[in-house]
Amino acid sequence: MSHFPRVARGTHSYPRDESVPPEQRLGLGVVGLHEGRTALLAAYRTRSVRPVAGCDLDPDTLAEVGADVPEVAMTTSYPELLARDDVRIVGVYTPDHLHAEHIVAAFEAGKDVVCTKPLVNDFAAAREVLAAARRTGRRLLVGQSTRFFESFRRQRTAYERGEVGDVEVVEAHYTHRMDWYYDRAPWIVGDTDWVYLGLSHPLDLLRWYLGPIASVAAVGTHSALARARGCASYDIYSVNAMTADGRLGRVFGHYGMHELPRARNSIECLLYGSTGTSMAQYHDMRYLHTAPDGTEVVEDMLYEYRHYHFNNEVHGMHYGEFANYLQYFADALTSGADHSPDLVEGIETFCLMEAVRRSALEGGRPVEPAELSAQLDL
Repeated sequence: MSHFPRVARGTHSYPRDESVPPEQRLGLGVVGLHEGRTALLAAYRTRSVRPVAGCDLDPDTLAEVGADVPEVAMTTSYPELLARDDVRIVGVYTPDHLHAEHIVAAFEAGKDVVCTKPLVNDFAAAREVLAAARRTGRRLLVGQSTRFFESFRRQRTAYERGEVGDVEVVEAHYTHRMDWYYDRAPWIVGDTDWVYLGLSHPLDLLRWYLGPIASVAAVGTHSALARARGCASYDIYSVNAMTADGRLGRVFGHYGMHELPRARNSIECLLYGSTGTSMAQYHDMRYLHTAPDGTEVVEDMLYEYRHYHFNNEVHGMHYGEFANYLQYFADALTSGADHSPDLVEGIETFCLMEAVRRSALEGGRPVEPAELSAQLDL
């Protein structure tokens, strides 16, 4: 990556990529501008996507985001956004229970979609989205941001080069105290489950490396924070998983904990392979791995990449990850190449999450995700 000033600050603290004329880029329209604001700003860092429209029902949010990106059209009408000829990709960053409605409308309008995780959180929504995709032929990328964070990209590249050999065990966790999220999104108290919110990150990493999961056994409980907020779902999950060929996975999530960041990063993924071991970390952007001679190697890219991923904020929003997956999806759309995670993979991961939720509610009874995905005619 080329050198950019390390002292940049503000909304556009990372230089815009202007290597491709705007008219040759795919237009991005975003619905849901709390998290979606990040996607609009991140698009400026890509060479193939340009932000053209934003939509939100809150006029204050529209005004705030509009001040950050004055050249982007703002509206409270989602149909108005979808009617724009210059919107090719729609970014869906609305509350989970609205994803299906917004995805289907975008497909019907002839748009391809990036949808933040989780793709859906119930079977009716999964069926609606799958049917609309088959009916329209449109494409979708699930915005699993962790895959596109630099340390996790390096881990994946090394894995694909065979540096850890055959993966035998995957351990992944995401732990984060979520007071702020209850304040920002009060709908999470009753309209979703933490298995779809926080735990979607490590469960996606598990599937990314192990492929289809044959069986999961999970337990869960409520933290003091969840009880104080009246949260219906568990916010602490511990999951054991196994593939059909006997490889193992372990996932942990805790969203009411008091963080100890020097000891554990918020998100970590450990690969135990036949010829080596590796770990990727977030927020600290470290990639640790064994060398062929057994030496432990630490790659720390935070100082070099913090301006791209965090806008030089103190581990701020996911600007870099969003830019990376927008560019990746644009490349796939223009070339016709496959991409991942696509719609089917997103629904398969939903079935895995639902299997975990059901297992925990039943005290750890093993559940087979394939029994759930069979209901969806994948």
